[in-house]
Amino acid sequence: MADDEAEEKLADAENRIDALNARTEAYSPEALEQAGAFVFLDYYGRLAIERGFVKPDENAGTEDGEDDGESLPSGKDSVEPKVPTISHSAALIEDLTAHKTAALRIELANNPDVALVAVVHAMLLRVAYPYHSEQSALQLSLTHERLEVSLKDAESCKGLIAFNDLAENYGHHLPANPADLFDWLLEQPQDTVLSLLAFGAAHAFNAVEKKFTDRKRGIEQANQLGRALKVHMPDWFETTGDSYFRHVNRTTIELAVVEAKGGEAELSVRAAAKKSEAVTIADRLITGSDWLPAPVRITSPEPAQTGDGEDEFPEAAE
Repeated sequence: MADDEAEEKLADAENRIDALNARTEAYSPEALEQAGAFVFLDYYGRLAIERGFVKPDENAGTEDGEDDGESLPSGKDSVEPKVPTISHSAALIEDLTAHKTAALRIELANNPDVALVAVVHAMLLRVAYPYHSEQSALQLSLTHERLEVSLKDAESCKGLIAFNDLAENYGHHLPANPADLFDWLLEQPQDTVLSLLAFGAAHAFNAVEKKFTDRKRGIEQANQLGRALKVHMPDWFETTGDSYFRHVNRTTIELAVVEAKGGEAELSVRAAAKKSEAVTIADRLITGSDWLPAPVRITSPEPAQTGDGEDEFPEAAE
């Protein structure tokens, strides 16, 4: 009998503990009117917000310094009646905002002009306003990897210099406050918005081929994009001793010279006593030839492989 009573008391205690743990804590509207927040960067450089702080002179309490939740504002003799407010549960808010999202999705899908602005807005928040990408309702992901870590001599890279100059130029025209960016974009002519779209998309482009990568197909697509852009790579990269030949072995130097200038040119490289001499000779021979190492080239598409007498796109069986 005693054991039964003990079990009942234990079960009752556990139920009360569960009830207490299930309670959710929230600041009252009155407390929110007085409270403030600290905004700062955490250890990892991410934006962090700590709420619920009150200035000492605003913390009206009882005589012993503790607020009993019923203290009167200074200068008032009676408690003002509480103004009734509309309240919604979290589940209802989720449901209603899902309806709102669905309506905005279909309207956005039918308005390409505003959709363009929304996409550019989300992109620019990521690339031009660090730590403010959460200010867009569009859940777009844009990854921008800095090229300096992959370049042996970043200061000599013509493409990187030109891109940084362009970014600096755009930085002078964009509004200083990211909260003003969307309205500012709506006021711009469409050709300006399209230019900013290209600028934002360019940040995400990445054809860097590292030793270990799972982006092989994406890297190959860079050639397709390069052909669409009609890129002439010799305008952006020149094969020299510093940019290429001193980073490869003698066999590669000789083969590169053969490919660019023919077999007779190779003989002078092969006759060099030291690699440094071979680099100097190759540099002199290649200058002005527009020859490029294979990884820098914009390659042509491979011809589609089809069997004899077979269509490239076979018809489905009936």
